[in-house]
Amino acid sequence: MRWTQWAGWFASALAVSGCGGSDADNAEASGGSSSASGGASASGSSSIAGATSNASNTYGDAHEGQYHLGPVDFAESEWHNACAPAGGYRSALRSVTGLGGEYLAGVSNTENQSGGVCDACIQITTGTGRSIVARVVTYGVSNAPGDLDVSPSVYAALNTNEFPRSMSWKFAKCPDTGTLSYEFQTGANVYWTSLWVRNPRVPLGKLEVKSEKHSAFFELRREGDGTLNDDGGFGNGAFTFRITAMDGSVVTDTLSGFSPGELKQTSAQFQ
Repeated sequence: MRWTQWAGWFASALAVSGCGGSDADNAEASGGSSSASGGASASGSSSIAGATSNASNTYGDAHEGQYHLGPVDFAESEWHNACAPAGGYRSALRSVTGLGGEYLAGVSNTENQSGGVCDACIQITTGTGRSIVARVVTYGVSNAPGDLDVSPSVYAALNTNEFPRSMSWKFAKCPDTGTLSYEFQTGANVYWTSLWVRNPRVPLGKLEVKSEKHSAFFELRREGDGTLNDDGGFGNGAFTFRITAMDGSVVTDTLSGFSPGELKQTSAQFQ
């Protein structure tokens, strides 16, 4: 499988969404409050290798295709990771994003859900019975809609020298790698606010905010790079997020404010 050179796409994304945060590693505790409520249960297949997910923790339909050594990696040795700002995933996020290693994958443009796949975990199961959970960090052109590009760690866990490298994948619950983080774009401000929700244990459905400018919860617009955007901005002061996952579970999180380019660590997470 071959992936596009991301330069043209990424320049377009910069123009539209203002992405391009620096690799600053400053993380701040929110000092806010959070709560979570359960949603519908999921169902699916079992995992037997690598970063694993229980049989009850997959979501939606299975996607059929082949897996390929991208490579997909944090070093961006071949292509930019489409779910990251210019310069890639900052180092403070790489351990949790990579599920304690570098368990990464890229899906096809057909399956990118307008950036909705960014930072979601997927369970990959091969025709030989090997299975692993990986985090989606990019997408691009593929031979077939269900194909995946994977990192060397994922490839090594799955491959038995079979050909074709048939597999299926489904959205999945991630292993426990800690709490949610909010990565604000370097251009974010009170008049235009844009951020990534990092390390969601369950794939995201939507992000809403209640703030100085929004007396009721307002849904943020998703961009192709996975950012969530409020084109009118949050305004000044504290704000509350309501985050809904793919399985219907909901987390609320109140924060005191944000700074441009800030990586804000919180105590919130899906169960």
